[in-house]
Amino acid sequence: QVQLVESGGGSVQSGGSLRLSCAASGYTFSTRCMGWFRQAPGKEREGIAFFNNLGHTSYADSVTGRFTISQDNAKNTLYLQMNSLKPEDTAMYYCAADPRLGWPSSCNYNYWGQGTQVTVSS
Repeated sequence: QVQLVESGGGSVQSGGSLRLSCAASGYTFSTRCMGWFRQAPGKEREGIAFFNNLGHTSYADSVTGRFTISQDNAKNTLYLQMNSLKPEDTAMYYCAADPRLGWPSSCNYNYWGQGTQVTVSS
């Protein structure tokens, strides 16, 4: 059974940093098809950082240069280092995964964690 459990959210002042973690279990952890999404109240869910189907990283323009996605395969954990946080980064943050083996042609993020709240005050 695939499980994703996020942690590391909290409240921080503008300009501060947080590191989110996503502990994965129930499948063979991979450097492909894992990502971070966020959703603020009243807004659509936004994909912000990914390991794509080729294992390459990509970022939304809104977080490029401030956020870094990484993995620790030994710990089956995905991370999101968030620096220079802004009030507009306030949202619920989710990790998601496509646990298929091999090299899929695209990622289908059909497994999700429960989310961790990040609040940035000005």
